[in-house]
Amino acid sequence: MAEPLGPSDLSVVVINLMKGPVYRDTHEKPWALLLERRGQVSDYVSVLGLQVVVDESEGYAYLRSVPADDDAVELPRLVARRSLAFHTSILLALLRKRLAEFDASSSETRLMLTREQIVEMFRLYLPPSTNEARVVDNIDTNINRVVEMGFLRRPRGQEDLFEVRRILKAYVDGQWLADFDTRLDEYVVELAASGGEGS
Repeated sequence: MAEPLGPSDLSVVVINLMKGPVYRDTHEKPWALLLERRGQVSDYVSVLGLQVVVDESEGYAYLRSVPADDDAVELPRLVARRSLAFHTSILLALLRKRLAEFDASSSETRLMLTREQIVEMFRLYLPPSTNEARVVDNIDTNINRVVEMGFLRRPRGQEDLFEVRRILKAYVDGQWLADFDTRLDEYVVELAASGGEGS
């Protein structure tokens, strides 16, 4: 039987999870501690109305709110819901679709895309514009948002190369992806109606 996890080690795991997803390849110590003491970490965060989700095969873990029972007192949310900007939603959907295609056709585990590949993929879903610089700035803004959300990661020293993080699969699930074409049609209609002014 393993020794009880010390407060400092438990704190390392929980604090990292509270800050965002924990990845096997970039959070080696918290990841190892989490796998070793998953039950203890789960018990700890459950007091806060959270559950820890661990995907060992994909190499990530994150916290999500536990849905409240009908007769239970609903706790305030610790994990905030994010309201996504219109174009950010499109970019996430396109990246998730590209990840599914990559998984189906490659034995590699890391999907790497250049900035130019992302720009070209995204440009197809923006209205024509005579202001090319504005279009590219719009795309760069949304790429940066997705980086901040943790779904894209720039390898050190490579500003124009991005790794699509596999945790995207947990946020944009298979059912959502199955409805992708329908949703995208709705997005394009909404985008045309907005005159392309959204971000």
